[in-house]
Amino acid sequence: MSRDRSQTAFQQARRLMPGGVNSPARAFGAVGGEPVFIDRGEGAYLIDVDGNRYLDYIGSWGPLILGHAPSVVIDAVAQAATRGTSFGAPTEAESELAELIIDAVPSVEMVRLVNSGTEATMSAVRLARAATGRAGIVKFAGNYHGHVDSLLVAAGSSAATLSVPNSPGVTGGTAADTFVLEYNDPAGLEALFAEHGERIAAVIFEPVVGNMGCVVPTAEFLAALESVPRAHGALLICDEVMTGFRVAYGGAQQRLGIRPDLTTLGKIVGGGLPVGAYGGRADLMQQVLPAGEVFQAGTLSGNPLATAAGVATLRALRDDPPYDRLEALSVRLAAGLEQAATTAGLPHTLARVGSMMTLFFNPEPVTSWAQASRCDTDQYGRYFWGMLDSGVYLPCSQYEAFFVSAAHDQGDIDRTVEAVSVVLAEVAK
Repeated sequence: MSRDRSQTAFQQARRLMPGGVNSPARAFGAVGGEPVFIDRGEGAYLIDVDGNRYLDYIGSWGPLILGHAPSVVIDAVAQAATRGTSFGAPTEAESELAELIIDAVPSVEMVRLVNSGTEATMSAVRLARAATGRAGIVKFAGNYHGHVDSLLVAAGSSAATLSVPNSPGVTGGTAADTFVLEYNDPAGLEALFAEHGERIAAVIFEPVVGNMGCVVPTAEFLAALESVPRAHGALLICDEVMTGFRVAYGGAQQRLGIRPDLTTLGKIVGGGLPVGAYGGRADLMQQVLPAGEVFQAGTLSGNPLATAAGVATLRALRDDPPYDRLEALSVRLAAGLEQAATTAGLPHTLARVGSMMTLFFNPEPVTSWAQASRCDTDQYGRYFWGMLDSGVYLPCSQYEAFFVSAAHDQGDIDRTVEAVSVVLAEVAK
């Protein structure tokens, strides 16, 4: 499979952009080699600049639940573009997208549209601090909430209360307000609040983790998340940028039966265009300018092209729900992956919720970053390249979930499983 044009394109890009990319994972650093440059997407497929076709299980890292270039979305964007690309003024489409979100997500009573998931989490954290009058934020190792300074931190040496920046440019002062705990550790959450509860404004978490691979919360952990922060006057922020409208129409909180105070959204709510949103209890959201005093603004927030794509996508998911079919396809794919890894004799575990999943090259169940960090990433790299050469595009990192879309069919799943069986047999050698 020739990728000469991709190699040439990457060489040019490296002269123009840091590392040749506009988001780090795209550089393929976690799997070695050079990235594939994409020309277009069609349904369940990506086509690169060399003309190679790949069954795509990334879907732009989650947003494309309907597949690439679905006519319902493309038509909506094209029609919106004829009326203008940006107004910096209110539109009815913004209200329509907001209403669709509010009707779908159980805990969201009011919503504010922004331009990315990072903006959504940053704004939700600011609102939580203003509403509680406290500075502290609790996050969990391996959960990713965008490149917000106060959330771009890691656990320090031996204590969750000693957080350190994990990027140059993030100040120690910013990191000092963030506590980092292990995911799925209710006892750790209780102990932290017992000692520092009066300092903590909110706990932010992924209800199903997608950024250390797909990691599923335990019932005990979810119960602690709903009870412990509130007992100490803190808020619960559910980051559904990845899971919102993905694992269920009402998101992971609908599927798991939880009710956070604030929710952050992105990806699917923009239908493939840049959109984020945060929302929740009306009494909290009414504290945002201009109704209240908490500042947040954006020139392109509620952009007419992005809202058109989001409205078209959410309407399609509401009016012709694909979730039962996605579940059946995902069950079939997960079973095939597990069987192939077992037959190849490779230590592994698989985690799945709805149409998102990860095959971990790790013999123990992955419930936190402590377990995820012990995956065999070299094996994953060989698996990735073997699948790419077989025409299947998977995440270029062990620590990313992958997704089944409504554009996939049973034949795509069976072809993928067949390729996995051959590739994992080679990896095992």
